[in-house]
Amino acid sequence: MDNKRLSSKEKLAYGVGAVGKDMVYMLSASYVLYYFQDLLGVNSVAMGIILLAARVFDAFNDPIMGIVVAKTHTRWGRFRPWLFIGTLTNAVVLFVMFACPPDLSPSGLVAYAAVTYILWGVTYTMMDIPYWSMIPAFTKGGKEREGLTTLARSCAGVGSALVTIFTVKFVQMIGNSAAAAGASDTAREILGFKWFSLIIAVLFVLFIVITCVAVKEQSLVDMKSASVGEMFKALISNDQAMTIVITIVLINCSIYITSNLVIYFFKYDFGGTGWGDSYTLFNMFGGGIQILSMMIFYPILRKFLSNVKIFYVCLGSAITGYVTLFIIAFVNMSSVVILFIPAFFIFAANGVLQVITTVFLANTVDYGELKNSRRDESVIFSMQTFVVKLASGVAAFIASICLQINNLQGGTADTAEKVDYSLAVSASAKLGLRMTMTIIPVVGLFVAIVIFAKKYILTDAKLTEISKELEVRKK
Repeated sequence: MDNKRLSSKEKLAYGVGAVGKDMVYMLSASYVLYYFQDLLGVNSVAMGIILLAARVFDAFNDPIMGIVVAKTHTRWGRFRPWLFIGTLTNAVVLFVMFACPPDLSPSGLVAYAAVTYILWGVTYTMMDIPYWSMIPAFTKGGKEREGLTTLARSCAGVGSALVTIFTVKFVQMIGNSAAAAGASDTAREILGFKWFSLIIAVLFVLFIVITCVAVKEQSLVDMKSASVGEMFKALISNDQAMTIVITIVLINCSIYITSNLVIYFFKYDFGGTGWGDSYTLFNMFGGGIQILSMMIFYPILRKFLSNVKIFYVCLGSAITGYVTLFIIAFVNMSSVVILFIPAFFIFAANGVLQVITTVFLANTVDYGELKNSRRDESVIFSMQTFVVKLASGVAAFIASICLQINNLQGGTADTAEKVDYSLAVSASAKLGLRMTMTIIPVVGLFVAIVIFAKKYILTDAKLTEISKELEVRKK
């Protein structure tokens, strides 16, 4: 590795790739269940099993991809060829997944959903593993590496927020423009998702091309590919990594349950023929707050508070938001603006938590080196990718059970008139939906607080102590 430091242009180019990468991830994570279950009529439980099984499959797929990348040697480096190939194939599969023929038989729809979603997960891993693993190949260690990782996670959060904000509005606009006269709401949405996914796929490829062109590997680092066994071994021998991984799973499960169900909340509970506009306004406000929290709120808070205290503030904020949302749902939902109150607390917390959990995970690497005399950097960060995917699968399964129990499904009505779906939903079904998307996340976040408070010891003072001890060892 030469001594050249990363330029601002290279950092920006790497961040741009993260924006595109998580735009695709959020479109899949938040809308695949809704697309297949609510619009195409696939059974809720079947979809939940598909989404969870795909994530379990990733437990084996991720390490295999790591081995493939480690054994790759080309004139363009080890990582960039797979980053480009994975992106291109994933973009194609994304479009195919959201272009499902609606007239397939029920079993055909299930098969189509299963095959395309598993293929989507495989091809996403093809680009996700090299994207994060290539950081050591063009950065120095320490602050530069941690800084770039944090920047990329923040940019990924921006990509997620953008898709959260614009998806439903753009889907409705595109569907209204492309659908034939007299088409139903459902038919328009199906068509809208098809062409919106194509737009996201194209942007994804363009953004990753920018990363591949601007960021060049400066050395062929020895890439340690983590097997499933090594992941568990690293967790067992590093109690702080175990604590953070469990905490990330609990937090992300809680947040993803809500992100999967919030569109159903607006469609079947908040209601009205213009529910899509209200949903878009809610997400526009929340997505904007999420971006601000990563870029502005966190740096400001860091000037006055330790990361541990900021973590507790964020979890308290998220819990406050969920409780407020639950109360408002019973008291006053006359205007979507009222829902901005819980949205502020939840989205602001989510934005900071995306950054801070990455920082905590990075801290466990130094702790593990001190405790076990080995640096499991690649193993630790491989686990982050896996646990985020696992959390999304578990959350989707819980959401699908909620939909099945409460019989929430729009179907394919033939009417071209705007429909107020909330009028056909029972009070008990609305209660079940509200409890699943608020009370269950609150329980998950409380458990995360308890585990973190009892087990996590890496305060700022402790990290300084560890850093000094490692320096002494090296000398």
